[in-house]
Amino acid sequence: MEREYESCAICPRACGVNRNAGERGLCGETAELRLSWAGLHYGEEPPITGAGGSGTIFVTGCNLRCKFCQNFQISHDGMGAAVDDDTFADICLRLERAGAENVNVVTGSHAIPALARGLDRARSRGLSVPILWNSSAYENPEALELLDGLVTAWLPDLKTLNPELSESVFDARDYPSVAKRAIRHMASRAPLEYARSRDGSAEVLSSGVIVRHLALPGRLGDTRLALEWFAERLAGTAILSLMTQYTPVEANPRARALDEFQNRPLDEAEYDSLRALLEELGIDAGFYQELVSDSEWLPDFGRAQPFSSALAKPVWHWKGGFAAGGAPQDSRSPTR
Repeated sequence: MEREYESCAICPRACGVNRNAGERGLCGETAELRLSWAGLHYGEEPPITGAGGSGTIFVTGCNLRCKFCQNFQISHDGMGAAVDDDTFADICLRLERAGAENVNVVTGSHAIPALARGLDRARSRGLSVPILWNSSAYENPEALELLDGLVTAWLPDLKTLNPELSESVFDARDYPSVAKRAIRHMASRAPLEYARSRDGSAEVLSSGVIVRHLALPGRLGDTRLALEWFAERLAGTAILSLMTQYTPVEANPRARALDEFQNRPLDEAEYDSLRALLEELGIDAGFYQELVSDSEWLPDFGRAQPFSSALAKPVWHWKGGFAAGGAPQDSRSPTR
């Protein structure tokens, strides 16, 4: 049991529920750490994917719960299974054994105490690859401090700096101020540093911050606000990843009621405007996603392989546990 869950204020929602007693806050989770999927992911930014893929772990639940979430099965609908510290460490070690360049924890903001404990267990059992924190940035710096000494690279979203939009889509009017504070906290702890991939063929991020921003159709003015802030406050100390993959998620019933923006992919004119905006603001270090025109890449976490086989390789799934090969030995073990 974690004392932080007794009257939970881990995230800015500060629900105050007793998660140790089985109560659930807005994140939908008790004190149990639940995961949905873990595996090698090859679709992240180049210094995250490297040569071996990113060892991605999807955490069940979410404290932001965006209406248009592509991962709604795990963020909204609770798809996942509880794991203890040793099983979590087993997953991390199995990812490393499979060739992962890092352990990439996705959407764990509501479960920081349990994840910090599990990551510490994995390190004590021999995990040696970098640990990445992949989140919405709707987080308290005081909670993020629990990850000091464990996480060295950060992948926060900067979803919007428009409080009206964040109130409508996330029910979190304070998202802009909270996210800016969290991202500045991350950048203060993680100077940009690179290393060679495990096979020596690529450069991978070992420390630093990559700020991700998803451009929304019909809301390029909001993207300008986010990128202007990045250019003023973080250019040179963090990397920008501008994402253009917004895709309507027909299976997500919450997305059908969206009226805050046009629920469609970006068009070519918007794509060209984004490129011009980067040039105007002088942002030349980072990544710019190619325009995505279909929904085939959208995941289905009800399957052991939620992604295409070209995009990911499963290691663990909430229904069936580890993929063929079993759980790993401790890396210190002479039998490994």
